[in-house]
Formats: sequence, structure tokens, C-alpha cells
Amino acid sequence: MVRALLGGLAALMLVAAGVFWWQGRAQSISGEAPPALPLQDASIAEPEELPSADVEGLMGAEPPEATVVGKETRRFNLVDKDRDNRISRTEMLSQRAKAFRKLDKDGNNLLTFEEWAFATVDKFKVADSNGDLFLTRQEFATTRPKDKPKPKLTCSCK
Repeated sequence: MVRALLGGLAALMLVAAGVFWWQGRAQSISGEAPPALPLQDASIAEPEELPSADVEGLMGAEPPEATVVGKETRRFNLVDKDRDNRISRTEMLSQRAKAFRKLDKDGNNLLTFEEWAFATVDKFKVADSNGDLFLTRQEFATTRPKDKPKPKLTCSCK
């Protein structure tokens, strides 16, 4: 139902755009040609030299000073969502909510042993490529958390 409604709306918008384009094109084609632009008068000469300003002794505003923000300050600011320079219990626990919801399969906000074990068993099944219910060193190495790619630094300085 929603797809049909969106499709109809998109078709109507395309038709409206076509009508506006067609009307605009019709108006620009009909009518007389615009008058020719007059040639520039040869008596008006362009200035030979550009004016310059005397900037000797002038100084611009000082650039703002960059503050050094440490690793702990950045980490604190990530957790302190309401920027009151205090971290509440809710702010601290909100970091873990996404991982908890991923494990909570039935959505009752209670994590049972079975729900936790399900994720672990699933991870084990994926790693056990030969299905012998044991992990070799090579198979266990596949369970290692993926490294986060380092952001590429670009500088437009020269």
C-alpha cells in the first residue's frame, strides 16, 4: 500500500516537473530575439594600474589559541551527554545498551543464560569450520575481534 502511494506520488511529481519544463521552454522559444548587445565604446579605457593599499604596519587579529584536550577529557565528554560536567548512572550505562539489546533476543530486558549462551554458541559454530566440535588454533584465530581501521589524516597545508 505504501509503495503504491509513494510510486503514485513520484509519478505525479515527474509529470508536474515535465509540465513546468515544457511551459518554460515554450515561453523562451516564442517571441522575438533579444536585442544585440552594444559594442564597448573605445573611448572608455581600462585603468593601467590597479590601486593598492598601504598595509605596512597593519596587523590582523590574533588567531584563537588551540587548547590541548587529553585522552581522558575526550573520553569523559563522550559519556557526558548532557554536558553538565557530571556523569550520571544512566549516561554511564547507555554505552552498554546497544550490546545488551543485541543479546536480549526476546526483548524483555532480562538477559538469561540461554540468551548469552546463544550468542557464544553461534560464534563457536561459525569458527568451527570442520564441524568436529573443537577449535584448532587457526579456527580460534578467526574469533579475534576485528581491528578498527585508522582514519586517514589529510592536511591541506602546504
